[in-house]
Amino acid sequence: MIVYLHGFNSTPHSTKARTLQRHLEQQGRADRFVCPALPHRPAAAMRLVEGILARCDRDHVTLVGSSLGGFYATWLAERWSVRAVLLNPAVHPQRDLGAYLGPQRNLYSGEAYELTTGHLDELDALWCARVQPARYLLIAETGDEVLDYREAVLRYRGARQIVVAGGDHTLRCFEAQIPAILAFARMGSGASEPL
Repeated sequence: MIVYLHGFNSTPHSTKARTLQRHLEQQGRADRFVCPALPHRPAAAMRLVEGILARCDRDHVTLVGSSLGGFYATWLAERWSVRAVLLNPAVHPQRDLGAYLGPQRNLYSGEAYELTTGHLDELDALWCARVQPARYLLIAETGDEVLDYREAVLRYRGARQIVVAGGDHTLRCFEAQIPAILAFARMGSGASEPL
């Protein structure tokens, strides 16, 4: 089972989420993919995902988190002892999102809300001081214009890492990395796993 966690001001309709879902559908594995619409409040987002994880066999779950979803995936991976693929992950959103305090609008849903210091406090509460590298596959592009890929490389040192020169925050190499993602998730060709 892949649980995809989208990024800040995104939804399950993001390009990467739809691309991965379509790929699994073409393999007849549509039931092995879930991408919840994450609330803008971090604590509420984590409650939602933990409800999903509580119904799954942890040995057969892999989180795939993009940007802020990568930060969430880290907290969840450590708390639930599951694997996580991190796509251009946010390492310090509690710091970086401070520049965006104020009115926000979701890029896909149009939902308007106020980003407050309360959001940053909730993110800070999700910070994991230490991570177990074996849980992670990091996929990053050096041309990410939003986040410094070097922070992720350092944060997840010892983890399997695929760092691609160039690109941008959308992760242009994403589709080419789907086989590596599925292999890490133990969903390679012909593999199957229970819920």
